[in-house]
Amino acid sequence: MSSSLVGLRDPVKLVIAIVVCNMAGILGAIFTQTGPDSWYAQLVKPEINPPSFVFAPVWTTLYVLMGIALYLVWMEGTDRPGVRSAMAIFGVQLVLNFLWSFLFFGLESPLLGLIDIVILWVAIVATIAAFMKVNRTAAFLLIPYLLWVSFATFLNYRILVLNA
Repeated sequence: MSSSLVGLRDPVKLVIAIVVCNMAGILGAIFTQTGPDSWYAQLVKPEINPPSFVFAPVWTTLYVLMGIALYLVWMEGTDRPGVRSAMAIFGVQLVLNFLWSFLFFGLESPLLGLIDIVILWVAIVATIAAFMKVNRTAAFLLIPYLLWVSFATFLNYRILVLNA
């Protein structure tokens, strides 16, 4: 199978795309304190709240999928119609993704976190729509991310309500 058939035409760009996406998670983790003495540990959480150890592997997987999706769109060529705008929308949602950690954990505000994550959800849908016009595989790679953020939005809402 040729490398172009599997989509690996430029491994350096693939690594860059994956690292950029993971940086949102790494930077967000600066604000994410969930230990036993943390503000988060003191919150009442919904019964379906996953244990803390689930979040790191899930998010790492999602960031890798996001990076692969970004790479696939990037490899379509930034001179092609829709590629630059799709990448810009992707960038906006990535900033919103990072911002959620700062708002929810850093500022200890489930309300601001909820406002951000709802906007993030819309931005992810917009990214999927923009990616669909450029590279369908890239768009489909973002579906798990949308599903997880949908679940996270529900958790954020429930945490807000339970701790009001």
